[in-house]
Amino acid sequence: MSQDTTSLKLNKEVENAEDFLPLLGTDYVELYVGNAKQAAHYYQSAWGFQPIAYAGLETGRKDSVSYVLQQDKIRIVLTSPLQEGGEVNRHIEKHGDGVKVVALWVDNATKSYEETIKRGAKSYMEPKTIEDENGEVVLSGIHTYGETVHVFVERTNYSGSFMPGYKAWNPSYKPETVGLKYIDHMVGNVGWNEMRKWCEFYAKVMGFAQLVSFDDKDISTDYTALMSKVMSNGNGRIKFPINEPAEGKKKSQIEEYIEFYNGAGVQHIALATDNIIETVKQLKLRGVEFLKVPETYYDTVLERVGKIDEDLEPLKELGILIDRDDEGYLLQLFTKPILDRPTMFFEIIQRKGAKSFGKGNFKALFEAIEREQEMRGTL
Repeated sequence: MSQDTTSLKLNKEVENAEDFLPLLGTDYVELYVGNAKQAAHYYQSAWGFQPIAYAGLETGRKDSVSYVLQQDKIRIVLTSPLQEGGEVNRHIEKHGDGVKVVALWVDNATKSYEETIKRGAKSYMEPKTIEDENGEVVLSGIHTYGETVHVFVERTNYSGSFMPGYKAWNPSYKPETVGLKYIDHMVGNVGWNEMRKWCEFYAKVMGFAQLVSFDDKDISTDYTALMSKVMSNGNGRIKFPINEPAEGKKKSQIEEYIEFYNGAGVQHIALATDNIIETVKQLKLRGVEFLKVPETYYDTVLERVGKIDEDLEPLKELGILIDRDDEGYLLQLFTKPILDRPTMFFEIIQRKGAKSFGKGNFKALFEAIEREQEMRGTL
């Protein structure tokens, strides 16, 4: 197996991906939210994220406030406006709470910007260096689907808690973590007939390659359907499935998302764990709600996936789904939407060798989502 061109010399998992944009991983995900202080409490209490850094009036920022939380390699930034008007307010009014920035960790933010811009990316932020007593961070950024942006973060020469402009945030309240490790993949929902366009964007502008494709025959129920393609960078650390609606008898979850989010955006973030049973138990105890499949799912699941290491009973009790591919199996579970609008949710995933995305669970999962849509009156 060949190596990529990052400073970490990572194995190249996806051979037909190009190497002009070496990515080390996800740096952070930033959500624009109505009340960052309360959202931070939710992510600490329910999800076990740890407080890292803060920016706001006390750090000289007058227009917005941000809280930074982290669990292992997963870092989230929650930003709220402090005044009326401005980009953050407008984003929240249009989309509700949601992901604005998917930040990517790079060795060279200037080169990342130049390579993507010359291939057709639309500029969000020209390269800029920010500094404080802990060193410097270089940032640049480009637009992707909807109003979502990718910010390239170069932090080789920085030793502070997050980045210049933030101060360490160290409250006494620090609930235990729940065992979440890193972002496995992040899914974008786009409008009718837009999937190909955005997959081509990731291929042409960022050098990604298609891992897998699902059409409406793979992802459909009696009522709804969607299409999906999974794009990945060369080392496999950044995987972006892109969904679009497909014709069905009723309104699919993708159409519901587009309607309430008012456009394309990040639908869900898949968080990896080494022990999904313990992680889900902890999350349920803390009030996180998950989609439920019928108990009959478990009557035949082992015939489909074969032998697994876990006992079936705790998986059934928690509603955890199982799927297998040529390289192993995976365990996964999806939350209900975590916001007021039926838009964004999380997936918890544990991979036991499998590289796939749970195709065998799509039908059961979608029927569970349809039951929720029916209660909301949006099916």
